[in-house]
Amino acid sequence: MALIQCQFNSEVLGINTSMTVILPQETINQIGMKGKAFAGKHPTLFLLHGFSDDDTIWSRRTSLERYAASLGIAVVMPNAHKSFYTDMEYGDPYWTFLTEELPQVARSFFPLSDDPKLNFVAGLSMGGYGAFKWALTHPDRFAAAASLSGVLDIAALKANPSNPAIGRAFDLIFGERAVTGSPDDLFELLGRLPRGSAELPELYQCCGTEDFLYEDNIRFRDAIRKAGYPNYRYEEGPGDHEWGYWDAHIQEALALFGRKAKERMASMEG
Repeated sequence: MALIQCQFNSEVLGINTSMTVILPQETINQIGMKGKAFAGKHPTLFLLHGFSDDDTIWSRRTSLERYAASLGIAVVMPNAHKSFYTDMEYGDPYWTFLTEELPQVARSFFPLSDDPKLNFVAGLSMGGYGAFKWALTHPDRFAAAASLSGVLDIAALKANPSNPAIGRAFDLIFGERAVTGSPDDLFELLGRLPRGSAELPELYQCCGTEDFLYEDNIRFRDAIRKAGYPNYRYEEGPGDHEWGYWDAHIQEALALFGRKAKERMASMEG
């Protein structure tokens, strides 16, 4: 696979920013790893970072490149700083950047598929929130989404920030505007979805039982089950808010995305 550090200009943000990109490569003789690439434009995972990190973190803290190599999936990892993937009240429009500008720019630079059935989104913590927010707001754009230890009850965290840095960030992101019942509230987005639709993206959610976000994840799990969401998988087990847990469980998410990509490519060939 190719690992690319890409600096580019964002018209939406009005700044130069960055993304880290992994592109598939067909390999036979590479020692210790076999690479796969589908013909045509690549199936694509948009992989989102957490609150204290940036676009490089997934490739630095996990074996993401090795895990993705055999699946033939490109991975696009944008830098969103401490925005919670939201158009900030006192700051920059990171939601518009993520959902509108980033896919267009990335596809203009690299051979990435725009087929919704070959697009996926995932993230950890703040990125888990961003991933489910994107998938639930625009379910027609993705085949599947994953949240690892996600901030899935944003209103609860806003009311009781886990540390002062998050509290300060929320002041800039949301200002005085209410989160509950808004398009930033995953529970609200869940209620807006069409009941019984078979076209909704498959969702994978996991959280460690020692994680400070565990109870928030349980509330969202119960809400999504009550809503009768199709194609939903929840997984929990021992684990804290740390990279050992995420390194293990990104493999579960990638297996889901790889299966979806393989099925779609096979249907196109048939």
